Amino acid sequence: MARTVALIAALAATASAFVAPGAAAPRLSPRRAGDDVEPPPDATTKRIQSMVDDNTVMLFMKGTKIFPQCGFSNMAVQILNAIGQDFETYDCLSDENVRSTIKEFSDWPTIPQLYVDGEFVGGSDIMLEMYEAGELQEMIEVAAAS
Repeated sequence: MARTVALIAALAATASAFVAPGAAAPRLSPRRAGDDVEPPPDATTKRIQSMVDDNTVMLFMKGTKIFPQCGFSNMAVQILNAIGQDFETYDCLSDENVRSTIKEFSDWPTIPQLYVDGEFVGGSDIMLEMYEAGELQEMIEVAAAS
């Protein structure tokens, strides 16, 4: 730690030698592990749009199909498994950019979020209502056939 502080101080002193007289030297701050540079917001939106466009049934959830990380995501997976059509998932817990952007993308505040044939359907509560009414099965079957 002391070597790091000394190195930063030396870099700051060196940087100030290249600054015009009277001008303030730029502040240097160390990057730490985990200080990832965030992609521009539109890059994440494009990734989400691509996943929605490329998959007939796309579920953004917490966890994976095999290991859902919340009860609502688990319920969404169980509903889709009961319908029996192929579906893709994306673990929003693995990517903070997607986790925050998906809520803006759909204008829906919670995860999981289901998209069928490029259209936002809703969260697990809406999925359950539609499933119980037979509407979700029909929507997915029509989308899969097209």
